[in-house]
Amino acid sequence: MRGFPRAVAAIAVATAAAGAHAGTAWVSSEKDNAITLIDTATLAVKGTLPTCKRGRHIQRLPDGHVMLACTDSNAADVLDANTGKSLRRVPLGEEPEAFDVSPDGRTIYVSNEDEAETSFVDAQTGKVTKTIKVGQEPEGVKVSADGRTLYVTSEVASLVHVIDVAQGKVVKNVKVGKRPRRMAITPDGQELWVTNEMDASVSIVSTATHEVVATLKFEVRGARPEDITPVGITMTPDGRRAFVALGKANHVAFVDVAARKVTALALVGRRAWNVALDKAGQRLWVVNGLSDDVTVVDVASAKAIKSIPVGRVPYGVVLVE
Repeated sequence: MRGFPRAVAAIAVATAAAGAHAGTAWVSSEKDNAITLIDTATLAVKGTLPTCKRGRHIQRLPDGHVMLACTDSNAADVLDANTGKSLRRVPLGEEPEAFDVSPDGRTIYVSNEDEAETSFVDAQTGKVTKTIKVGQEPEGVKVSADGRTLYVTSEVASLVHVIDVAQGKVVKNVKVGKRPRRMAITPDGQELWVTNEMDASVSIVSTATHEVVATLKFEVRGARPEDITPVGITMTPDGRRAFVALGKANHVAFVDVAARKVTALALVGRRAWNVALDKAGQRLWVVNGLSDDVTVVDVASAKAIKSIPVGRVPYGVVLVE
């Protein structure tokens, strides 16, 4: 019986460790018209959910539901985060790729790639309330925490369009690196970080002046500069660290935000595309578009824990915890 307390303690530790990662990762797939569900504690696939056609950008809504933009369906699928049930389809205009949602959850801001437009869509009715012309091939969409300013990247023009939401118009165009894709705003709201896919860099933009104040270049030993193609980016809640998926370089960069310096590189799958960080800040989830898997990275060691096969051409990941 002497070993019994030790065994109980071991079980308690294991249970606590599993609880720290309890939840589900939702991974969109461009080719399978489905979402793959992964248990974040066991890192095992739990199943799939059928969705609309060519699911791409995916994120949580302010009300907790999950929204998936489906490019070939010209719509978004809104799903119950607990049951996986589709609640409604919301029209998003032609060829929607990325979107963001106003802080109050009432408006969806969408980049319509083929139309070179940004659309304001009523989240309940799907009615387009406003369209704004932007540069060709708009991609990333990011709204400020106060809901007043919207940022949209144009891949062809290498611009970030700064849109005043109340006025519904572009108030400034910011020249950044070649082929800007996605963005993150520092938690203090002072900087906008923009990934430049064809420039192996991140442009750091002051949100006060809307000027580029710094550029962070990436290097990966053994990788050609043209294969370092940053796209996905996320930050820790305290704003101290950023994580940038480096595309065809098959790595994720760990960045000290204040120092604007890469501190580590984690090897993941082929064409690291988009990233998500768990609430505990312990695990980074990386979607790999060419190896059809998701790599889970231990943040403390900057080492991969496991790569999990998912649908064909996975695009985005959101964590429901």
